[in-house]
Amino acid sequence: MRFFTGLSFCALYAVVRTAATPYQDYILAPSSRTIRPVSIFRQHGSVQSSETLLISQGQDAGTHLTLNGYNASVTYDFGKNIAGWVNFDTSSHSGSVGVTFSESSLWVSSAASDATADSGLDAPLVFNLTRSGHHEAPQDKERGAFRYLTIVNLGSSKVTLDDLWVHFTAMPHWADDALRNYLGWFHCNDEQLNRIWYAGAYTNQLVTIDPTRGDALNYIGVISSGEPVNETLDWWLNTTITNGTSALTDGAKRDRLVWSGDMSIAVPGIALTTFDLISVRNSLDSLFVLQNSNGMLPYAGYPFNERGTVSFTYHLYALIGVANFYLYSGDKTYLDGKWAAWKLGMEWAVQQIDSTGLANITAPSDWLRFGMGGHNIEANSILYYTLTLGVTLATDEDDPSTASRYAQLASGIQSAAIPLLWQPSVGLFRDNETTTLAPQDGNAWAIKSGLVTNTSQIAAISQALQSRWGPYGAPAPEAADAVSPFISGFELEAHFMANRTAAALALVRHMWGDFMLDDPRMTNSTFVEGYSVTGALHYAPYSNDARISHAHGWATGPTSSLTTFVGGIQLLSDAGATWTIAPQPGDLTDVDTGFSTSKGTFSSNWSNRGDTFRLSISAPKGTKGTIGIPLPGKHNGALLKQGKGQAKVVHGDSSGKYWIDGLSGGDYEFVATAL
Repeated sequence: MRFFTGLSFCALYAVVRTAATPYQDYILAPSSRTIRPVSIFRQHGSVQSSETLLISQGQDAGTHLTLNGYNASVTYDFGKNIAGWVNFDTSSHSGSVGVTFSESSLWVSSAASDATADSGLDAPLVFNLTRSGHHEAPQDKERGAFRYLTIVNLGSSKVTLDDLWVHFTAMPHWADDALRNYLGWFHCNDEQLNRIWYAGAYTNQLVTIDPTRGDALNYIGVISSGEPVNETLDWWLNTTITNGTSALTDGAKRDRLVWSGDMSIAVPGIALTTFDLISVRNSLDSLFVLQNSNGMLPYAGYPFNERGTVSFTYHLYALIGVANFYLYSGDKTYLDGKWAAWKLGMEWAVQQIDSTGLANITAPSDWLRFGMGGHNIEANSILYYTLTLGVTLATDEDDPSTASRYAQLASGIQSAAIPLLWQPSVGLFRDNETTTLAPQDGNAWAIKSGLVTNTSQIAAISQALQSRWGPYGAPAPEAADAVSPFISGFELEAHFMANRTAAALALVRHMWGDFMLDDPRMTNSTFVEGYSVTGALHYAPYSNDARISHAHGWATGPTSSLTTFVGGIQLLSDAGATWTIAPQPGDLTDVDTGFSTSKGTFSSNWSNRGDTFRLSISAPKGTKGTIGIPLPGKHNGALLKQGKGQAKVVHGDSSGKYWIDGLSGGDYEFVATAL
């Protein structure tokens, strides 16, 4: 592996990083790596001056927290999920101080932290004091995510703390004062949607770590799920998982490993917010360096790969990761260097296609869903999607024979999957030919992948998925009673692609806003890995509820979807050399969004006021694109004015949009008025 190759990527990163973005008040990343608590969640026993250590109190000499006896404790609330090393100053020369951590208020305790293992709880971090002054956690005791920090007296004599802070460790390759330097922005007239967009961006920052602080699964294969554990478990972060100085991982607390499936949601969100593609590249490289000679890519990065687990879908997600990186970076040198390995990986995948024209899946591992196997609709939809990406990549690589072959294989999957697996009576695909279970993942992917092209069928799938929603979101029946924010991110895209914007926005507000962001058991700042349809913070694949990650990149789907579909900005080729801007207003009245790539800045700013729709867009010089303008009123006709030109009567398509093709990059303004 290499950190990156050539000067072009370095220059790209340096150029775009100088851009400034609006709406800074929504950004949750700290302005400094020194973070202090904002409030007291609870306290126990004989405690004095606990408020002294709050950020609002400052650090005045002569004031300090006093824990007067054994088990006296204070739980401090940082107001949002954070990550890092705990630091404190004490005037005590002896004694013992324990520190525990929790992302959720459910697991706040002075006896243990929340969990990283399949069973049990994590042990307190213990400081046995032999001197006054400054104390800090060892490097391998960085805590990857927590909102609540409990200080507890573990000795018999009183101890005093004069100051308490955390050194924030996420985004380690960014300057200490640059953590808020986003290149993307989003703002609309719905404050909840604004908060969701920025919470997704911040979640992806938290899961970007120092690659020498990886792998929280210290007891994997040692303690099994549900096994009774009578004592708290030690924990540490000391495994190097990628090259470079940063790595994109799945979760901030755990697993802190490279998982390609998680990246399929996280990477678009990162590209449209922080543009931290260096971390993406480091993580992709760490997977491809582990590619087998037969082309198979690992289920997850080092050291999980040493378990030898095979996953057909996660193999494909790694290939998708390369295509996504190329799309957003425009780094052709990178694609050139990966092309041979990419083709080898695709060969491994298509070898699973049998006489039916579909891949027959024999490896059960996926996103921890159950029942993966056979001619599975999710796996085959993802294979179809990856093959279509391969057609584009092969064309860019001047490899027409490979492009033609991939197109033929994709066509075969499309021809075989629909008659074999479609269930017209329920409006959904079945998981495979041996069951009637209609999975969330396969049906969402059938739309996202382009496998289904019939607009009535697409609408039927979207409607049927929506009809299954419960009070806490969209269910994934292929994973028992789970709600999967990961798969729901793909379902969200499916509703937008079905042009059912109202359904898409309802899902974002209902699931990500009302529950995942605003439920008091959540961090109110980052997005959770998974939970139950009952609203319990129980995730069916795990028996240990305390191990659920509350900062998981795969849960950040709305961040990219709001920019891509509501704002309407879609990059079609390398770094936006070609693009489409086609907003989907839904019930919103105002949206302003944009981001930058190596080509320049893309933006979409629109307002929808009854009979008038105004759209201002910007795209970099030297690019080409298409605009789809939503027409107000009944869509059958509108007066359209471009800039200072004359208004003309135009008519919309079946989706209510009027399209203008072949636009050169630049700044444009349009006003559509209903007739």
